[in-house]
Amino acid sequence: MRLRHLLGLRPRLLLALAATAVLTLAAAALALLPPLQDRLRTNSARELQTTVLGARDELRHTVGRSCLDMYEAGFELGVRANAQVLITKGPKPESLRCVSPYRSFVADADIQKVMNEPDPRPLRVIDGDQVRLIVPFGQDVAIPSPNRDPAHGVRVPYLAIVTKQLNDVTATVHQVARAFLIAALIGLAVAALLGLALSATLVRRLGRLRRAVLRVMREGAGAPRPTDDGHDEVGDLARSFAAMQEALLRQEEARRAFVATASHELRTPLTSLQGMLELLDEDLREGRLDLADAQEQVAAAQRELRRMGNLATELLDLSRLDAGTELRSEPVELGELCRAVAAEFALRAEEAEVELDVRLPRAPCWARGDPGAIAQILRILVDNALRYSPGGAIVRVEAGYRGERAFLAVSDTGPGVPPAERELIFERFQRGSRTAGAGGFGLGLAIGRELAERLGGTLTLAESDSEPGARFICELPIELPAGGSAEGTEDPSTTGVA
Repeated sequence: MRLRHLLGLRPRLLLALAATAVLTLAAAALALLPPLQDRLRTNSARELQTTVLGARDELRHTVGRSCLDMYEAGFELGVRANAQVLITKGPKPESLRCVSPYRSFVADADIQKVMNEPDPRPLRVIDGDQVRLIVPFGQDVAIPSPNRDPAHGVRVPYLAIVTKQLNDVTATVHQVARAFLIAALIGLAVAALLGLALSATLVRRLGRLRRAVLRVMREGAGAPRPTDDGHDEVGDLARSFAAMQEALLRQEEARRAFVATASHELRTPLTSLQGMLELLDEDLREGRLDLADAQEQVAAAQRELRRMGNLATELLDLSRLDAGTELRSEPVELGELCRAVAAEFALRAEEAEVELDVRLPRAPCWARGDPGAIAQILRILVDNALRYSPGGAIVRVEAGYRGERAFLAVSDTGPGVPPAERELIFERFQRGSRTAGAGGFGLGLAIGRELAERLGGTLTLAESDSEPGARFICELPIELPAGGSAEGTEDPSTTGVA
């Protein structure tokens, strides 16, 4: 349990926030402090050089004058630049008796570098926290040897060697680093507090969602749904879970309704079959068989068997849809398909005293889809129309084009569908309120719509409160065969076909 808490979401989130803050601040410190120190050193050296070069004219005026004048000029420059100043003639301080009292180590190589140039220029050297300036400000003729003529002397420059410690730069950088560290600690503390608050809220919301899941496991889909008003991923997850729970509840209610309906629908034919078989068995045993009555009982048994066969077929179709069975996609001629399906129901329509009226366009009507699936949709619509149409009614089957879609339409003059149930009847195991006693299990239209949608089409109930009955329309994509044409096909808008 302790390991679980250590590896939980809250400590990992806090660790991630702390690591992110530390790495970000460390990267910022590395990117800021070293360049800042270099920049400050360079600026201080430039300021020192500007000060010394500004005093070079004053130093030139001391050349050839008394030592006291040169001393005072060097002293004033040292005070002004807050640096050590050494004034020398040539490479060694001993070459000049009168120098400023400050002494500083100066590399002979730096002095020789300045003296070896034909036109001596200032030299600036930054060595850690120290900056050195070697500034030539005048020349004098020096006799290299007492045995030589003064005319053969050499010109030796006067040099102002200025040395300054950059302790203020180091102190400034340390102060900035200290302030940065304090800011980093404050930022880390704020990140930790925010992480604690965020993780606590997140863990609390996830815990509430987890308890809801466990409650659904114990109590089923009817358990109270989790509520989360957050407009983030956790809120979306909670709402998605609530939607899934609602869908499961609908499926559970549909399953219960189906079990109840199927039990009722199966109990009736099974009871009838059992009674008829018992009567036939009794008649056969007693040798008093009435042939007309036996034939009537066999016909009734066949009707009940057909009902059970229809239920088995619809359940099989439903299982194929749920399994995602792949459908074919090819050009299908709807007119020929309408004639074939109408021929299948001709005998049943005659027995029900219902007229099947097939209305087709003058030219072939092509759609894209699976021929078997389209025929099954048409069978479902015609079966419903015949089931709910009274004797002497007309069931109309139509095919044609409407805009950029092909369509099949089946119309009847039965009880119709109330407006409130026009979408309900397309759900599984749902039947309209005006279909009582007409049989059926509430699966046909659901199967038909799912097949139409998988074919890239639609199956809808036309909204009409003025005309009796119902009119179902299945629209499908158009696909002509190679070399085919849609010319000569009647437009439904001019023939009255909706």
